[in-house]
Amino acid sequence: MLLGSVLGTLAALALARLLSAFLYGVSAVDPLSLVGATLALLAVGVAAALLPAWRASRLDPAAVFREG
Repeated sequence: MLLGSVLGTLAALALARLLSAFLYGVSAVDPLSLVGATLALLAVGVAAALLPAWRASRLDPAAVFREG
């Protein structure tokens, strides 16, 4: 996830000129916006990975195998 965030941020910076045509009231290389978006996406990614893992850790493996 971290590698994707870094690559996405670098791509956004590289395409800043193209992005500036779509943005209103903020520059394409606004550090606060880039950091905020990156942190929000990382938080969603971590939650999407941890919630199913936490639920699975609460199950008895033997019971799951018997059901399946």
